Amino acid sequence: MNDTQRMIDELLSPIRLFLQCDTPESWIEEARKPENLMALLVDHCNCELKASQTAMWLIRKYAVDEESGKELLAWAKPYEDFVYGKARCTDAFHGKKNGLSAPLVPKPGFIHGQELIDKMVRLIKEEFHHFEQVLEIMEQRDIPYNNLRAGRYAKGLMKVVRTHEPATLIDKLIIGAYIEARSCERFAKLAPYLDEELKKFYISLLRSEARHYQDYLTLAEQIAGEDISVRVKAIGAREAELISTPDCSFRFHSGVPAFAEAGA
Repeated sequence: MNDTQRMIDELLSPIRLFLQCDTPESWIEEARKPENLMALLVDHCNCELKASQTAMWLIRKYAVDEESGKELLAWAKPYEDFVYGKARCTDAFHGKKNGLSAPLVPKPGFIHGQELIDKMVRLIKEEFHHFEQVLEIMEQRDIPYNNLRAGRYAKGLMKVVRTHEPATLIDKLIIGAYIEARSCERFAKLAPYLDEELKKFYISLLRSEARHYQDYLTLAEQIAGEDISVRVKAIGAREAELISTPDCSFRFHSGVPAFAEAGA
């Protein structure tokens, strides 16, 4: 076993225990098809932005004052303008320093505020960087960025979120852990079937994705102040259902390809 494989196995070991199912082989077969590369990369790009937006929302909702919230929105604006605007211009962010222009001020009264800020700001920086990296790979391959309708995965997970605090926050953090864990698992499973550049890129993402999963889960445990294994199991069951059942759309977090099921 080489050092790279040993690193992958060490990172994936707790994630495999956390997830309640493996990615189906039929999804891997679909994802490795050359004709699906554009959809895979565009949706991956979108996932990186959505991950940063989710982390920003958590900070703005629970952890900082209004002015700090505005700083976060300004940080995200160039990326959101690229994705949601008509002009596909990367000049405002591509290859530039990736960071906030001012420190964030925690809200009083939330004892976990600073830790949530610290973990989520690091995550946002990394997700923005990954977003830029995916775009760069797409540009090198003459793959244009196109708007792609979101799949059912994230919305399906959000349906199980409880509607009272702090349960809402705890559930959203657990969902964040599952999304990051699934991303890590899929990067690792798909990498061997990709060309050398994409293989190296996806393997390079494993360490940060594994840490993101751990950060989300740690925050959920700390904020709950009690055993959350029942909620983790319940949300994990929903996540596994979305991954292992037929899905009409092919996306980075989609389930079993419905057309593969039909042809079986």
